[in-house]
Amino acid sequence: MLLLAILIGTLVAGIGSVWLAAVLSLAMLARFTQHMLSLAAGALLATAFMHLLPEAFNSDAGAKELFALLLGGVVFFFLLDKAELWHHGHEHHQDHQDHQGHAGHDHGLAHTHDHGHHHHHHDHGRAGGGWAVLAGDSVHAFGDGIMIASAFVADMRLGVVAALAVLAHEVPHHMGDLVVLQQTSGTRRAALVKVSLAGTVTALGGLTGYLLVNSMADYLPYFLVLASSSFVYVALADLIPQLQKKLGLRETVSQIFWLLAGIALVTVVSGLAHGGH
Repeated sequence: MLLLAILIGTLVAGIGSVWLAAVLSLAMLARFTQHMLSLAAGALLATAFMHLLPEAFNSDAGAKELFALLLGGVVFFFLLDKAELWHHGHEHHQDHQDHQGHAGHDHGLAHTHDHGHHHHHHDHGRAGGGWAVLAGDSVHAFGDGIMIASAFVADMRLGVVAALAVLAHEVPHHMGDLVVLQQTSGTRRAALVKVSLAGTVTALGGLTGYLLVNSMADYLPYFLVLASSSFVYVALADLIPQLQKKLGLRETVSQIFWLLAGIALVTVVSGLAHGGH
């Protein structure tokens, strides 16, 4: 009975928050792509700095170890991006050589092909950001699952409150994830499926937490920091560079407003969730 309650609670929190975020994104902000990029960047940064990292540093884990893991995580996601770009560049170089062999030395054609390469290369860089978001989401979801399982083991009512709290504070964060994944996947449906699959890892965390509740609780701060590193990397390396272009005063103010709105939304919802908990 307890295990069933944990699995239901973790799935409702993990997948329910994704679907609720998708409905809200579609209803309110789907038409405003640039605004959503700003909102996503703010939500990812706030999730890391205002929610996950404070929770990790409030534990008994050493600050030096946690900072080292945060740095290592950011470097890991940087290298992941590099590997994706290098692999793609190598494949494209082969295609380019084959194309030149067939097409001769037509300078105009080569120039057009080169331009296509740079555009696609940038898009593939975003794909690396998409993988980083999914990896961070999965680690974060696993940690959430352990937390929910621990609450259910302590008290059934506390478990229900914890599951609802996780659902509530994940919604604004997942709105940001869906924007990033929609860019890399090309379609809203593909983005929803990918983030939903990452959300199911919450149930895996719940199962692990149920089986190893005492020993796994000690590792929770490290899961939180690792997830934070992916969100910080995606926000600073992938989203914010897309916003750093010369705009008029009105567009600039709008960007800053939506960035701050993303930060405020996550901070307020996370605070309410913790207050309820």
